[in-house]
Amino acid sequence: MHYLEKFKYCPICGSAHFVENDFKSKRCEDCGFVYYFNAAAAVACIIENEKGELLMCRRACNPAKGTLDIVGGFVDPEESSTHAMVREMMEETGVEIREEELQFLFSIPDIYEYSKLTIHSCDTFFKMTIPSDITLKPQDDVAALMWIKKEDINPDEIGLISIRQAVVRYLSTL
Repeated sequence: MHYLEKFKYCPICGSAHFVENDFKSKRCEDCGFVYYFNAAAAVACIIENEKGELLMCRRACNPAKGTLDIVGGFVDPEESSTHAMVREMMEETGVEIREEELQFLFSIPDIYEYSKLTIHSCDTFFKMTIPSDITLKPQDDVAALMWIKKEDINPDEIGLISIRQAVVRYLSTL
């Protein structure tokens, strides 16, 4: 199935002659517009405390509702990845951080189903440390927040592929 199979009409002129151009684009045969399917930008952060525990979230929504996750989300238009991480931290935990506190780790591609649509993302991972006694308030799409000892983290309980890969990769470097 082509990435853009569900997109039937040209977003510029509305023509139904919106056809496969190549593996990642469609072209309108009427107005000539070419639309490229690009990955959505997303961010996530591995957060440690002074005890070496990781902050884990319980997902409140699909995809992967009820599984473990880390703080993160999609980058909004006109937003940098670091600003998105600052915003997501506030939205999901109620904790205000500064961009300077974030340390870039790596990036991993991801794919998942959302609202019957396959979403491809490029996930940027950061790391930071916060005190264990900071007041955390689960909100937005987070059902619960918890500190978990690194040795007690079960990757099989992490629902999103790139998040699981990132946590495993991070833990393997310790």
